Amino acid sequence: MPTLATPFSVDEYLRAVAGRVEAWLDVLLAARAPLGPPELWGAMRYALVGGGKRLRPALVLASCEARGGDTSDGALAARFAVALELVHTYSLVHDDLPCMDDDDLRRGRPTVHKVHGEATAVLVGDGLQSLAFAHLLAADHPRAGKVARILADDALRMVEGQALDMAGEHAALGEAQVMELMRRKTGALVAAAVAGGAACAGADAAEAYPIGLKLGLAFQIADDLLDLTSDAATLGKRAGKDAAAGKATLPAVLGPTEARRRAEGLLAEALEGLSPLGAPAEPLRALARFVLSRGR
Repeated sequence: MPTLATPFSVDEYLRAVAGRVEAWLDVLLAARAPLGPPELWGAMRYALVGGGKRLRPALVLASCEARGGDTSDGALAARFAVALELVHTYSLVHDDLPCMDDDDLRRGRPTVHKVHGEATAVLVGDGLQSLAFAHLLAADHPRAGKVARILADDALRMVEGQALDMAGEHAALGEAQVMELMRRKTGALVAAAVAGGAACAGADAAEAYPIGLKLGLAFQIADDLLDLTSDAATLGKRAGKDAAAGKATLPAVLGPTEARRRAEGLLAEALEGLSPLGAPAEPLRALARFVLSRGR
């Protein structure tokens, strides 16, 4: 990873993590793809190498580093980062389907179902989820089962969040209901990244989890604000789709100004939780600030 500098460059850190994660994904695909149907694995590669900042893997590695853990190639944290990105990507592929959010653009490219068809897109998501746990549980490490359980629990919460999101379309949800939706749909995987990274370092995942959950909530609020203010070229996906679909978001319930204030409060609480970790947590603090700056 890049050495710490003053001021710390979160963009440099993210680029370094993205390069490492994409190399790990390439090795994983190259090893497994020849054993299966070419169309399926071609579509899985299309889904995985479509860009993105790899924020969740970055949070895994930064959380592990903050607690003195090993983030080298082949370490448990590296495997967990890859597995989390596989689960996150599967969720995007399924969310984009016509029966879900019906998106035709993701990361500036046509979505998987637009290129490879709906049936293949369903199988891509299924395959990525299975591959995530196969890769993680293949680790020769005593904590592999523990971090796999963290990922499995939060992946299930994410699915529950998607169900709540769909049920909440064009419904008059209150603030508490929207917050619960966000805790599950987005907050869970971000919390898993921070807690799982801590667990990979041998630290207490339960202590790290609330910090990650606050970041996940701030991330979703920032994303909802971006949907209101940005265009498709900036977002890499269709802008304004949440309002058009009648999605329940915090900006819709409270207004953009109050929603941003809530996000800033969540960020402040997360940063306070990281303060005892000192200088080794600076990459994690920088990523936390980046989460909210996306919505400016």
